[in-house]
Amino acid sequence: MSDYKIKFYKCDCNVIHEEIVNMVKGKMPPEENLYNLAELFKAFGDTTRMRILWALAESEMCVCDIAVLSNMTVSAISHQLRVLKQARLVKYRKDGKIVYYSLDDEHILSSTMG
Repeated sequence: MSDYKIKFYKCDCNVIHEEIVNMVKGKMPPEENLYNLAELFKAFGDTTRMRILWALAESEMCVCDIAVLSNMTVSAISHQLRVLKQARLVKYRKDGKIVYYSLDDEHILSSTMG
């Protein structure tokens, strides 16, 4: 095994454009907002979840119907719906023993199908 060094490059310069850095820093959202935004993009980063969002943009659906549409198990779809619920992209309502899912808000439709 050969020894090799990993070099990490770091900018050692001083601030050149302080006014730009300060302006951007002043507009930077709080860390919590950036974290929430990253979580939202993570929810969009899966083909199955996008398929579910697309389907729910067309119609409210139950888990079984989404599973058939996606050619997946109810368990797998339930897991993906849980991720989408946590990201506040979908909501559900119960009608007896059946649970129906839909997009959480109209803004989801415009941002996913844009």
